[in-house]
Amino acid sequence: MTGRRGLGSRWVRRRPLRTRLAVAASAAVALVAIGVCAAAFVIIRYQMTRQLDLHLAQTATQVTRQTRGWGPTAGDTSCRFQAVACVQIVPSAPDRDPRERYQLPVTDATRQVATGRHTAYYSKLTVAGHPVRMFTTRLPGKDEALQVALRADTVERGVRQAALALSAVGGAGVLLAAGLGYWVSRTGLAPVARLTATAERIAATRDARHRIELPRGSAAHEDEITRLAATFNTMLGELEQSVTAQRRLVADASHELRTPLTALRTNAELLARADRLTDAQRDRAAGALARQLREVTTLVNDLIELARDEEPQALVEQVRPAALLEHAVGAAREHWPEITFTARIDQAAAGTTVPGVPARLVRLLSNLLDNAAKFSPPGGPVETELALVAGRLELTVRDHGPGVADADLPHVFDRFYRAQAARALPGSGLGLAMARQIARAHHADLTAEQAAGGGALFRLRVPVRQGAAGDGGR
Repeated sequence: MTGRRGLGSRWVRRRPLRTRLAVAASAAVALVAIGVCAAAFVIIRYQMTRQLDLHLAQTATQVTRQTRGWGPTAGDTSCRFQAVACVQIVPSAPDRDPRERYQLPVTDATRQVATGRHTAYYSKLTVAGHPVRMFTTRLPGKDEALQVALRADTVERGVRQAALALSAVGGAGVLLAAGLGYWVSRTGLAPVARLTATAERIAATRDARHRIELPRGSAAHEDEITRLAATFNTMLGELEQSVTAQRRLVADASHELRTPLTALRTNAELLARADRLTDAQRDRAAGALARQLREVTTLVNDLIELARDEEPQALVEQVRPAALLEHAVGAAREHWPEITFTARIDQAAAGTTVPGVPARLVRLLSNLLDNAAKFSPPGGPVETELALVAGRLELTVRDHGPGVADADLPHVFDRFYRAQAARALPGSGLGLAMARQIARAHHADLTAEQAAGGGALFRLRVPVRQGAAGDGGR
């Protein structure tokens, strides 16, 4: 039995979902139809038999009034007529039986009813080849039992006809259930079939631009499968954006690397013929080669950083942004000695902690400070401020340079984007893109705007959990 169940379950698992759903729906409706027909048959048979029993009881009451002085009597009609009752009276003692032969069967139960030791009862039997329903009861005040029998041909014929009719209805119900099951599976799983076809098409073509067609009016009448299809379309959109961004990153990186690699190869080939160069030419070529190696190394490191989508959870810890800002400002002063850096930290923000990766947050701050210093005039100030505003830490970095043009503001955080004014300056165009990626990985928001009075203003807003303010000062 276990093996058979195992084979059956394996067969079910191997069938397509549409087939399994059709079979399940059909079986459920078929069971209901068969159950209803069976219940209807039982009720019809019970009601028809009950009507016959009531007729027998009424007939027995009428006969009782008419046979008070009859004594033991054998039936003489042999139940030959359907509408005529066959009646006989049986005494409790066999020695009082009439001379005529009883037409209805007399048993020990009949004698016991006559003596009052057995209750009245109904029985089903065959008399002279006809189906008969018989009622046996005691005559009041006498040791005699009254037997009243009626032919049950009509009842049995009606029961058979009801069985045939209900069997036909049940069979039609099973066929209808099969059709409905197929229709339900085909209609209900149509979005799933489209989802499967779309997934298979994407797997075959590696093209994430495909979408599942949603039914009209699905926004007003959404069900679980429609929501699944809509969610899958949203996921495909995100996947398409991710693939597009990846391809754009590879294309931009190859474009940006082409120039420094060409320069590296040129200088390397030049140094390979060092015997033909003067000392000054050789020194200039070696210096250019070292500078270009540093630029390529920085560019590759930036690309590696940008390829990371989120921060490793193992490196996340509670950090104090105020301390990180002081460290980043100190490093910027050493790297840009001609620029004046100022840091103003609000007292409420000084002890506030947030979850994050210290090295990555320092990289974010360094990129913002380097960007501000790059566009500041010699001796110009770069002002930083950290404050706790509306439950969030807000860091601003402002320079007094030419600012960001309105046309450049929407693209200032794009990878490899260089504004017209910045194309003559050193850099790869990845610093601000990396800063925004680090901010998003820490659930923070980084924006750029024009500063009042000139210059650019970068604003970093970091969410602070309740109770984190002042934790670092404890």
